[in-house]
Amino acid sequence: MEDQVKQQYVAKHKFAVMSAQKVRPFANLIRGKFADEAMDILACFPNRGARLLEATVKSAIANAEDQNNPEPNNLVVEDVRVDGGPMFKRFRPKSRGMSSMIKKRMCHITVVLG
Repeated sequence: MEDQVKQQYVAKHKFAVMSAQKVRPFANLIRGKFADEAMDILACFPNRGARLLEATVKSAIANAEDQNNPEPNNLVVEDVRVDGGPMFKRFRPKSRGMSSMIKKRMCHITVVLG
């Protein structure tokens, strides 16, 4: 009996200008769901993190269609990773001539459908 290797379709959004902490709750919501169900779940939220994740899932579905997947609606969100990216470091003046650092964070979003 032959084991069939399941095709995986990946989409990445690198250097998304939002902290990973704000996107991860939405990634946890859609992990393990069907792709079209994940799109419906993300459409219900007004947050910008949901929009970024929704665009990445949409791109993964388009990658599946582009690679001649006959059933793009039966794809399952196998893995969603939201990793921290680089930071823009800025300084803000504070009292008594001091300054403090402001870190403008970025993240990398990876969606794997299978």
